[in-house]
Amino acid sequence: MATLPEMIETYLAGPKVLRQAVRGLTREQLLARPVAGKWSTLEVVCHLADFEPILADRMKRVIAEDQPQLLGASEVKFAAALAYHQRDLEEELAIVDNTRRQLARILRTLPAEALQRVGIHNERGPLTLERLLANATNHIPHHVKFVEEKRKAL
Repeated sequence: MATLPEMIETYLAGPKVLRQAVRGLTREQLLARPVAGKWSTLEVVCHLADFEPILADRMKRVIAEDQPQLLGASEVKFAAALAYHQRDLEEELAIVDNTRRQLARILRTLPAEALQRVGIHNERGPLTLERLLANATNHIPHHVKFVEEKRKAL
């Protein structure tokens, strides 16, 4: 298992990977849906920008509170209601980057045993800080695969 400092560095690498995946795309390309039934690239980025603060909030609650309740959120409802195609790519990327940099600064202050602190997710049950951090870290690479698929299909 990776150490906390290693986990933090991997977590911090995500925004750069995302920026590289969308670099050079025009507004038209960002809005295109080249893969039938799938989100556009901008919709993927907006999803990440909406969920980064949620994922960070869950980790903050686990750090600060004893077994806090953690709420799920519907990516489908967010995408349908939150004007993804009217949003600005740079603003969305900045949210992802700033959220991760802020949380990394907090995580660096913690002892390794803090990774075993637990929150209770309303859909997934008990989750350790370690699991929450791993899930958040893996979120960008998971979605970048779809951005790369869209890029090839354009």
